Amino acid sequence: MKSRVIRTKLMAFGAISFFALSLLAGQVQISGQGPVPVFNVRDYGATGKKAQNAGQAIQRAVEACAAAGGGLVYFPPGDYSSGTIHLRSHVRIFIEAGATIYSIKDKSAFDREALFYGEDLVDVTLEGRGVVDGQAGYEWRENGDFHDDFIYPNQLEMEKIGRPLLRSFPRNDQYGKLVLLLRCRDVLIRGLSFIDSPSWTIHPYGCERLTIDGVYIRSSLKEGVWADGIDPDGCRDVRIANCTIETGDDALVFYSMNWFGPALPCENITVTNCRLSSASSAIKFCDGNMKAIRKVTISNCVITDSNRGLSFMVFDGGVVEDVVISNLVIETRRHDWFWWGDGEPIHFNIKKRSEVHRNWKKEEDRPAGKIRRVLISNVLARGQGSSQITGHPESPLEEVTIENLRLAIAHNPDALYDKAVNALEVRQARKFTLRNVEIVWEQPEYHKWKNAVLLEDARDLVVDNLRASQAKKEDSSGAALVLNRVQGAIIRNCQALPGTSIFLKLYGRETKDILLGSNELGLARKPVELSGEVAVKVIKRIED
Repeated sequence: MKSRVIRTKLMAFGAISFFALSLLAGQVQISGQGPVPVFNVRDYGATGKKAQNAGQAIQRAVEACAAAGGGLVYFPPGDYSSGTIHLRSHVRIFIEAGATIYSIKDKSAFDREALFYGEDLVDVTLEGRGVVDGQAGYEWRENGDFHDDFIYPNQLEMEKIGRPLLRSFPRNDQYGKLVLLLRCRDVLIRGLSFIDSPSWTIHPYGCERLTIDGVYIRSSLKEGVWADGIDPDGCRDVRIANCTIETGDDALVFYSMNWFGPALPCENITVTNCRLSSASSAIKFCDGNMKAIRKVTISNCVITDSNRGLSFMVFDGGVVEDVVISNLVIETRRHDWFWWGDGEPIHFNIKKRSEVHRNWKKEEDRPAGKIRRVLISNVLARGQGSSQITGHPESPLEEVTIENLRLAIAHNPDALYDKAVNALEVRQARKFTLRNVEIVWEQPEYHKWKNAVLLEDARDLVVDNLRASQAKKEDSSGAALVLNRVQGAIIRNCQALPGTSIFLKLYGRETKDILLGSNELGLARKPVELSGEVAVKVIKRIED
């Protein structure tokens, strides 16, 4: 046994020594590719000392590698400060464990809005076990004349309770994203740690066959405004796996915008085995969507300490469609007032820009966008805010299904404000399904809490196996399930939990064609309550 351990250690040492000797020899052996030339940045003038601006030396190594037809640009252990590094086709950047590349605090060293920049490239790799450090810094000051329409409701809450509008802003001695790639193909980013980006960390636009695997991204959850994690914009065939992302701003965001060219669909995307935290949204289908975000699967992810969990927002007329999200754990809480979100696990929102931005002209609006064919399943969620799922009067949500969800809502007595009323709210929806859903109210109780599920301005609904009660025991002002202006709904296999006052409340003159069947409502003091404007004949029993 002892000899086997010694033999294993010698083999491992031999492998490491072989790699080191290969680098010294100017080439490495890559499986399936044969020997690959190595371009060590130290050979081109980089000293490995942070005080040196190594940008020119690094660029010389990259250009030499490209001129040779490709290979590996190697960063041995050390500290390297740089402005923009222009990537080239067929060049593999390898940042060794113990090596850190710093985004230099000198804006004149950047001729592009990024530390690593590539445009119209093929076969680009950023990998290793090293660190890319953006050296972001922030200062706290009054909000002043800075106005953000998205957080204006939070600002009003702060003003109401007389708190100063202090918030973080980036310092002026930093610049850019850590990675910006435009229209590149066959891109691999693997193994690296990206920390403290001054802006978005990894931003690809119009890229195809993009793989991001095993990276760690971190920015300050307290201060890191605009320091998103990964922001694919108009990209195709994207794989994101095995990543940990902890960011002040959104962790993982999908765009379809026209900032670097025509708005392109962001499509054919898989995300798996990731752990995400964000003071804004952990996973976001962004409001910036002029074309489409579609054909997306997200699975086996854990969301912790986020202001929002899943966020679907369309404000620029685009479409979100054909999305499957499964096997998630979501934990959200309310972060500081200047972040988007309110501690809600799930958020859907369709708007026109003029409905959000007070200075936006209505004639410049694009038509209301669409969210359709979305399946969310197998989710354990706990949050401090109401999960709000809202379409638009001109464009209701279509064919959205939420199934196998346990949703717990909690209250933090130390929070400056809490706007939660209902655990789950759904508005402006067509063909919406809730299946196998349990609502849990945690202690301490919040005085504004009311209904477990509220469905408004909707039609063709299915509520199957809902287990819930109103927020407060024996409170007849709330209900487990409220339908208001709903046309066509099947309520079946539902269960009133102990302490339920009213299970089902019906409002609205338009409410009609409500079918009930196989529900266990014996524990409810009153199984069904109708307002005076709802006719009794609208309720029918499904035949067993």
